Amino acid sequence: MDNLQRKFSAIYDKYIGKIYRFIFIKVSSQEIAEDLTSETFLRAWEAFKKSSNPHEQKIENPSAFLYQIARNLVIDYYREKGRFQTISAEYVQIADPQIDLEEKAIARSDLTTIRAALADIKDDYREVIVWHYIDDLKIPEIAKIIDKSEGAVRVMLHRALGSLRRTLDNKKTVIKSG
Repeated sequence: MDNLQRKFSAIYDKYIGKIYRFIFIKVSSQEIAEDLTSETFLRAWEAFKKSSNPHEQKIENPSAFLYQIARNLVIDYYREKGRFQTISAEYVQIADPQIDLEEKAIARSDLTTIRAALADIKDDYREVIVWHYIDDLKIPEIAKIIDKSEGAVRVMLHRALGSLRRTLDNKKTVIKSG
C-alpha cells in the first residue's frame, strides 16, 4: 500500500461511520445509505488521487469535503427519485447497563420525542444540529460544508436549537393535553 492509499485509508476509517450516519438520517434506508456512502468515498478517492498532483487543488479539510459530497449525493438521490425525505434517528443508542428498565423507558420516550421534533424542523436546521452535536463537527467545518461564514453557521445553529426547542415544547403540550 503506497503512502497515498494509507492516508486515504486513515480518512476512510475516521469518517466512514459519521458519513454513513449522516446519509442514513437523510434517507432512512440502510441499503440506500450504504450505496450513497460507498459512492461518497469512491468520489472522494478519485478527488484525493487528483489532489496528489502538484497542479491540482489540495483537499484542505477531508471532513468538510466528505460531508459536501454526501450532501450532494443525497440531494441528487431525492431529485432523481422525487421522494419526500423522512428521518430516522435509530443511530442513537443507550448502552449503559446500569440504567434500570424504567429509566430506559423514559429515555426511549424522550428519544422518540426528539426524533419526531427533528423530523419537523427544516432540513438545514436538522443538519447543523446533527453535525455539531452528534458528529462533533466544529463551526468552521460546518461553514465549509454548507459554504457559509462561521457567523452565519452560529446564527443558523442558534435558530435551529430555538426551532427544535419550540417543536419539543409543542409536542409536550400535545402530549399533556391528549
